[in-house]
Amino acid sequence: MSRLSPIGAVIAVLALAALPAAAQQATQGPTAPPAPTAPPSPPTGVVATTNNPNLAVATLKLENGARASKIIGAAVQNEQNQRVGTVDDLIVAPDDKVTMAIVSVGGFLGVGDKLVAVPWQQLKAEGDHLVLPGASKDTMSAAPGFRY
Repeated sequence: MSRLSPIGAVIAVLALAALPAAAQQATQGPTAPPAPTAPPSPPTGVVATTNNPNLAVATLKLENGARASKIIGAAVQNEQNQRVGTVDDLIVAPDDKVTMAIVSVGGFLGVGDKLVAVPWQQLKAEGDHLVLPGASKDTMSAAPGFRY
């Protein structure tokens, strides 16, 4: 069972936006932060300049990691394959690491649901869903709510 690694492509683009000086020269793309468990190789890419010297773009080949759009909306289950919620959002810290997954618990079609912040390191990827060991609908409903 492997853990879902941080969203390498998204983080690389965010890092590039924070470094306008990188647009001055074409270099190898920035290294992504390590995954919550084993450090996989970062996505490869080339920083390229555009007609605007203040804008840097990257071309990436995603060799590991996951797209945020594929994680948001993913089911969160426990070890018994019981659904306990859905990923509603991801929190990215100033150091460009995904630190929390905001999980929507209960409700129906977003009505009456509750948001719960779950540390990213606790989630493990399994196919098209995430596993949160030890979770149940009751424990997630009883957890403190998260507000933006």
